[in-house]
Amino acid sequence: MARKRAPFELAETVIPAGRQVSVKIPAVRLYTDTPMDLHVEVFHGVKDGPTLLVCAAVHGDELNGIDICRRLIKKLNPKRLHGTVMIVPIVNVFGFIQQTRYLPDRRDLNRCFPGSDQGTVGSRLAYLFSSMLMCRASHIIDLHTGAIHRSNMPQIRANIKDPAALAMAEAFHVPIILHAKELDGSVRATASKLGASAIIYEAGEALRFDQAAIKAGLNGVLNVMKELGMVQRRGSRVKFEPLIANHSQWVRNEYDGVIINRIQLGSRVNKGQIIGYSASPHGDTEHPIRSPIDGVVIGISNIPVANEGEALFHIAKISTEQITEAGEIVDSFIEDFDTRVL
Repeated sequence: MARKRAPFELAETVIPAGRQVSVKIPAVRLYTDTPMDLHVEVFHGVKDGPTLLVCAAVHGDELNGIDICRRLIKKLNPKRLHGTVMIVPIVNVFGFIQQTRYLPDRRDLNRCFPGSDQGTVGSRLAYLFSSMLMCRASHIIDLHTGAIHRSNMPQIRANIKDPAALAMAEAFHVPIILHAKELDGSVRATASKLGASAIIYEAGEALRFDQAAIKAGLNGVLNVMKELGMVQRRGSRVKFEPLIANHSQWVRNEYDGVIINRIQLGSRVNKGQIIGYSASPHGDTEHPIRSPIDGVVIGISNIPVANEGEALFHIAKISTEQITEAGEIVDSFIEDFDTRVL
């Protein structure tokens, strides 16, 4: 007789193998003394396997990840699952309600981890999340978008020196993997200290749903689950090896003015190439904006006016030899996820 898998326990809730259970963990309170919960959807599989934490809206205005979580919840069946999945669609409940990136005191929750049970609101929320959920996870996927008025091309950010994180990043199957250091106070840095491998998916813009980015994100999470042996599914239809960039650079405006854009997300650019112009609104001057490196545009400002020093384009550095390959990879990816139904 096969051994029955032990139940999964979270916040005094016992989840038997083969069950899906919604767990609401008391988190924080509003000024009105209204309680707010951290809602966790737990899928406890019938077979042994990894424990995957998928979370979104650590920044409260980053909405694509919420819809990825919503669709993922509808896809999973705990009776066919190896391991356990914890899904938290909204981590920063304060920011989500106020449609802002930050907490009420203007702090960034993604700089508050691992937190403290005696600290500020952000510190307490981070402590709850890390001590009750992150510490139970072997793998973590943290879903993000660009900031307000900035769009990110679908990309993975990870410590590629961690073999498990690199395997997750490659399995996710988006065009660019950006090696990014773990910032103090972030989910990824805390995950590393807890012994979990974590990646960040970045795609789209704050306060907007981007359907292609959502589809690519859902597909990516399921691809990672397949790589971890948690689910069985067909692989991605897109066939390419993601490009790995060890460095990226923001191009900043050198003159006040309106921005005349000559590129778009996913464009491959060469060092010295004109990628736009900073022009006087009165029509008397026009200054070229040039790419400082060879690479692929992975982030872009959507506001066509900028003061001196403001960030305009985010470019992931790749070699000159990879420029043509990058174009083919990005074109293939965009064509697939603009039409895919998930």
